[in-house]
Amino acid sequence: MSDPSSSCLPKLRRFVLVPLSILILTLGGAFRPSRSMSLEMLQLRADMVDFAQEFVGTRYRYAGRSPETGFDCSGFTSFILQKFDAAVSTSSSTQSLQGAKVPLKEVMPGDLLFFKHRRGRGIQHVAMVVENTPGGIVCVHSTCTRGVVVENVSTSSYWRPRILFARDVLGQHRQF
Repeated sequence: MSDPSSSCLPKLRRFVLVPLSILILTLGGAFRPSRSMSLEMLQLRADMVDFAQEFVGTRYRYAGRSPETGFDCSGFTSFILQKFDAAVSTSSSTQSLQGAKVPLKEVMPGDLLFFKHRRGRGIQHVAMVVENTPGGIVCVHSTCTRGVVVENVSTSSYWRPRILFARDVLGQHRQF
């Protein structure tokens, strides 16, 4: 039998802990949104990133677009965004043209981060930002070797040299 108070935790987290965390991080200096954003948009971004992290461990599948069959990188980001009524392409190269470009130092949860091929030509990969702290940019993404994972791409010897730019694809779909 489960603890009856455990069913209250998701509601408590959503309505109290997440906004409180945003406030503490903002005042504490670890998160300074330089982009003007409503609390509703910040909450949407937090909910979306939480949802995306529920798929950690899902296997990789080329051109995969669902948790049942597996995800490739852009199939994963489009699946998550679609669940929050933000339709984007299932192609990482097309996603890289959608929304508004964001400076890397200003990325926020829910923004998309794009990576180049090793030899520097074209878009190789896309990931969703979980957090941006002085310690680096943490993303959730589907990798071909590990499936869906959460990692700090700024400290990764593989990903760091491939980071190209970020885009906000939520602003084009939602106006709060």
